[in-house]
Order: sequence, then structure tokens, then C-alpha cells
Amino acid sequence: MNEYNNRKIIIYGKSLTKKAKRLFDNEKSINQWIKVMIINDKFAVKSIILVAKNAVKMYIHERDNWTSFIWDSEKVVTQLGRVRHLQGKLLGQIQTLGFDVTDAATLSSLTHDVIETSMIEGKFLDVEEVRSSIANKMGIGNESFVNVSRDVEGIVEILLDATQHFAQPLTHERLFGWHNALFPTGYSSYTKIDVARYRSTGMKVVSGTFGREKIHFEAPSPDRIEEEMEKFLDWFNEDNTTDFLIKAAIAHLWFITIHPFDDGNGRIGRAIMDMQLARSEQTKIRFYSMSKQIYEDRKSYNKIIEQTQKGNGDITEWLLWFLNCFENALSSSRQYLSVLLDKALYWKTFQMIHVNDRQRIIINYLYDNYENNIGFLRTSTYSKMIKCSTDTALRDLQDLVKKGMMKVEDRGKKTNYILCSPNNIRIPKCDIIS
Repeated sequence: MNEYNNRKIIIYGKSLTKKAKRLFDNEKSINQWIKVMIINDKFAVKSIILVAKNAVKMYIHERDNWTSFIWDSEKVVTQLGRVRHLQGKLLGQIQTLGFDVTDAATLSSLTHDVIETSMIEGKFLDVEEVRSSIANKMGIGNESFVNVSRDVEGIVEILLDATQHFAQPLTHERLFGWHNALFPTGYSSYTKIDVARYRSTGMKVVSGTFGREKIHFEAPSPDRIEEEMEKFLDWFNEDNTTDFLIKAAIAHLWFITIHPFDDGNGRIGRAIMDMQLARSEQTKIRFYSMSKQIYEDRKSYNKIIEQTQKGNGDITEWLLWFLNCFENALSSSRQYLSVLLDKALYWKTFQMIHVNDRQRIIINYLYDNYENNIGFLRTSTYSKMIKCSTDTALRDLQDLVKKGMMKVEDRGKKTNYILCSPNNIRIPKCDIIS
């Protein structure tokens, strides 16, 4: 290798980059080459160090002892403490509520998780199918039953197993079962893949159109997967020293870096994350959705994951991103929980007052779809939603006003109706002015 003298390095610097990528498998071989150059060509060494270290863009899994992650505890601990406090506060609040409220929170959170973890991968599921499937499997009443596709059933089964049976060990067989639930036909779209077993081919994460592809990440070779997964599962099941939230972040990063399956790694990786988060709370109650927050922050998520997978093993920035994402997910759930509690108080307040089925449906709909920013509830809106005449809609709304369950926001041609919220929340939510 000492044939590369100073002149050749300057002239052939570009081709040397390609050679270096082929010649060096890890940092150790780079250092060995540098030692050879020091002995044989003192003038070349400065240039060759710069070229070699810039040339070899290593993925984190190519480094020796790559899972010996390091991070700046001083930076992480402050944010960890703040997030832990918020998590505990919200968990304490929801655990004081009745089963109906906690069931509703869990149903909503898991529905978001299933919908958004699929959307991250470009797959869009029917919300009503997802909600019905979860309610049916959890035995939650008052939910309408609809026919559910196999795509929905599969991801619902995975999320429920991860979050409702979080205390059980994570094993190869359990992961294979999850993978089979995602791909019961043995195909991903029109492509036949290895199902319920680890991949037998190489794996690259690529974006861009044909001919202009950009490689974001190249996973470990298939011959390494069994050993890497064995090490991962041992750590996941047996490590009791790492903080639960930090462990959730590390577990997700570790799993998707191994990328053990032909497809579905992202969804299974987020299920593992949710499983560890459930362990951190020691409850089956779900009251936030990390997948929903990740979907909203997906550009920065993809960026920090790629940056970390090409890093040197210091995962400080990834941990800070994860904790910030988790904090945002908790903050979003805080508003949702306040609406959920308001709904429970609303029906308790008016429990002795009779309402018809149409009125009950519209009130529940306004609460359950608060986040969708419905806007204004008018006679025409009521009529379309309930599929009744405008005269019937007007009588129903005026009856609710008379009973003190609704009030008129303004009068005239555009009369808006809002619920008499016990906590003075404007329901339906409206961010526009009419």
C-alpha cells in the first residue's frame, strides 16, 4: 500500500476514495495503514490520514463493539427528568379515572399508533376498521363492528401484543410471529419476501427515482443477523440498569440498525419501542401515541436516525431527539385527556336527563372528534351528520339548549351550537372565525 506516494495521492485522490472503501473494513485497518505509511513515507502520512478518514464513511454497525453506545449524561439527564415528571403526572391523572375513560384513552392512543406507524411507511389504513378491530380484541363495548381487512388485523395484533403483554420476554419466535402478522401471504406488495425468519439477502435503505437513488443506510450482512439479534434480545430482556425511557430509545435504534427482516422493520421497531414504554409505566393503559408524534416529525426523525447510524457510537443527539419527541407526545395527550375527562363529567352531570339516539350520537361525535377541528355545529351540519331533515335537526338542537346541554354561540342566520362543557372547553373545536 505504500506505493501511494504524495504525488499519487494528490492526483488520484478521487479514485483513492473508492479504493479506500474497498480496502478498509474498519477503523483498525485504517490505523494499521497509517502506521505503515509513517514507517515508509513520512511526507505522505498527513495527506493519507485526511484522505483515508474522510474516504471511509463507516456505518455504526461496522465499528468494533458498536453496541457499546455512549452519551453525554449531563445533557440527557435534565431533559429526562422533565419528561419523567410529565409522564408520571399524566399517568397519575388517568389512573384515577374510571374504566370507561381509561378504555377510551387506550382505544384512541392505540388507534393513532396503528394508523400513524403505517403512515410513516406510506401505508394508509381505514380509521374505523382500526378502531373497530382494537375495540373488538380488547372487549371494549359501545363500538360499532365493521369488516376489517387482514392488513389492519395484522398490525393491530402486533401493537396489542406489545403493549398489553409487555412483561413477557421478547424472543425470536415472538418477532417471527409479528412479522408473519404483517405479511401473512408471504408478499410485500408484489414482491415475495422471507417471512417469519430473518432476511437472507443484503438490505439498503434507498430513496430517489431510478437512476438517481440515494443510499441512506446499508444494514449488516445476513450472516451477522442471528448473532446480532441474539445479543439484542439478551440485552432487551435482561438489562435492568438503563433508565426505561433511555432503553426505549436505544432499543428502537438498535433494532432498526440491524434491520433483520426483508420488510416491516420500522413498524416492528416502533412496536418494540412501545413495548418498552409500556414497561416504563407498568400499565396496559395507553394515553399517548409516539408513532403519531414521529409521523408529525418524520423528516427530523429520518435525519437523526441516518446521522446516528453513520456516527461514531455517541448517541447523545438521538436520545435528546427521542426525549423531545416523547415530551411532545405527552403534551398532545394532555389536551386529549382534558377533553376525555370533560366528556366523562358531561355525561355524569346530565345523567338524569333523557336524550334521543340522534342527540347522543352527535354529542359523542363532537367529543370523540375534538382534534379534527370540526368547526361550527349548525342545523345544516347536524342534518348531514345524522342524516335527518333540517326541521328534525333544529328541534333536536333547540331541545338540547332547553335542557342546558348546549348553548347558542350567536344568533341570526348563522346560529352556532356548542356543548355546555363542565370545564369550559369550546366543543366543537374551531380555529377559524365566522
